[in-house]
Amino acid sequence: RSAQEMKHMENISSLLQGSSPGEYQRLDPKLEREAVAAPGEQPWEMIMDKKHFKLWRRPIEGTHLYQYRVFGSYTDVTPRQFFNVQLDTEYRKKWDSLVIKLDVIERDLATGSEVIHWVTHFPYPMYSRDYVYVRRYSVDKENNLMVLVSRAVEHPSVPEDPEYVRVRTYESQMVIRPHKTFDENGFDYLLTYSDNPQTVFPRYCVSWMVSSGMPDFLEKLHTAALKAKKMEIEVRDYMSAKPLESGGSEGKATMAAAEHKSDGTRSPAQLEYA
Repeated sequence: RSAQEMKHMENISSLLQGSSPGEYQRLDPKLEREAVAAPGEQPWEMIMDKKHFKLWRRPIEGTHLYQYRVFGSYTDVTPRQFFNVQLDTEYRKKWDSLVIKLDVIERDLATGSEVIHWVTHFPYPMYSRDYVYVRRYSVDKENNLMVLVSRAVEHPSVPEDPEYVRVRTYESQMVIRPHKTFDENGFDYLLTYSDNPQTVFPRYCVSWMVSSGMPDFLEKLHTAALKAKKMEIEVRDYMSAKPLESGGSEGKATMAAAEHKSDGTRSPAQLEYA
């Protein structure tokens, strides 16, 4: 599904492309909303059109919330660098000033899935929010795609903390398509995102916070990837972790158990550095 959505957005992007590089021609707003949505989907509303990305939103039926979609490109970092910087929780603690806590709680060695506990500052006067979510990533070399998906989960190791507001509804999907290869500069990405931050503010306030906060986060992510490249900061190379083909309960391990392996061999989901 991720590959299909990326292909659809690439087709739309080529339709909108102007005569000069970086230029876009504007369609009729109604036609553009319908074009961005896949057949049978609810249309998207564009709310931001910048040089490096476009941002859309659409209401989630039966709620006061929106789902958001960003389609953008970078030409000065490699897909591998951008992908790894997103996944490296230790490095993110250094470049994302909003992070209060960011820890891997559990890892499934069979699939590479990780359960993350993330605590983040929210704009004053709101309480900080905390998320418990599972994430899984895939590098499809045959189709030249990288995919990272996350969704909120419950986990017995992370009970609610009265100091934070627990966000129980959260989904994120990032698809990266290299312009050439995983290790050459240039790629397109598609980010689809929704969550329920449980604020008492009306929909338009929440929409404003997300639509202003998401571009800011993406720019910080891009800058962090550039810094890692130029300063040769050591980030984990998640592309080198190859989960086992077959699943099973024997593949599950808590972080404590995984870290106490001392036989000198490297399990398929252990991470190299790049």
